[in-house]
Amino acid sequence: MTYTSREFGSSYMLTPVVKRLLIANGIVFLVTVVIGQGSVFDWFAFEPDLWGLIYRPWSPITYMFLHGDFWHLAFNMLVLFFFGPPLEGRWGKQEFLRFYLICGLGGVALSYLFQPAWVVGASAAMYGLMLAFAMNWPTVPIYIWGIFPVQAKYLVGFLSVVALLSAVNGAEGSNVAHFAHLGGLIAGFLYLKADWRPVDGIKQFKKKATKRRRLAIVPRNSEGDAGRSVFSGDGRRAREEAELYDKVDAVLDKISAEGMASLTPEELKILDDVSRRAQSN
Repeated sequence: MTYTSREFGSSYMLTPVVKRLLIANGIVFLVTVVIGQGSVFDWFAFEPDLWGLIYRPWSPITYMFLHGDFWHLAFNMLVLFFFGPPLEGRWGKQEFLRFYLICGLGGVALSYLFQPAWVVGASAAMYGLMLAFAMNWPTVPIYIWGIFPVQAKYLVGFLSVVALLSAVNGAEGSNVAHFAHLGGLIAGFLYLKADWRPVDGIKQFKKKATKRRRLAIVPRNSEGDAGRSVFSGDGRRAREEAELYDKVDAVLDKISAEGMASLTPEELKILDDVSRRAQSN
């Protein structure tokens, strides 16, 4: 399962929180294999009853890092690897982690109400991430098995319907926590649509911050031409500064649209250079 990367720049960048989550899930799985699944699950899996919450109050968080087998882990980490970095790049580290945990807790909430057995896995958070990706980039084609292109909104819509039907029908005898999947979807949807994670507000804040930086770095006159330089000099130096500020404007526009994680090393160097030059004057 892959998607085209045109919307996210020419290179793929593994973002910090996604990288740490991948490592943490991998380490926990190896520890589970060494110690034994029974012992680890007894202490850290989520058991959907009151006594389970009382005796293991940490389990609504720790259950997200446990997986029943290798393929359970592999599928969830594949989803995190592909869909996590674009979201973290757009939202930032703290907001991405908050959303991840809230979707996982949404899985806890619905499982507590309807799931008869204990729950493990990051699937609730993964369903939330897929939903958020589809809401941000609905028409991006996702290639199933690397062959069949399906737009993100249709793929996530199909998976949502499957999760709902599986939960409602009960899936007797299945060891899949369908209510956790559905809970992650519902929590993610409510969080995004109810402005608890104010998507539009964050975008507007970035735009305002970008404008403030432009005023501080690149003063403009009413005709839109480069105004008086913050550095002394004229002639060729002034033209060079104007070209530099045009590059800075382009970089700031990219940050506003795609986040800091989308910047190339050359673009980061431009920001660093202009910052050091401004501090020295």
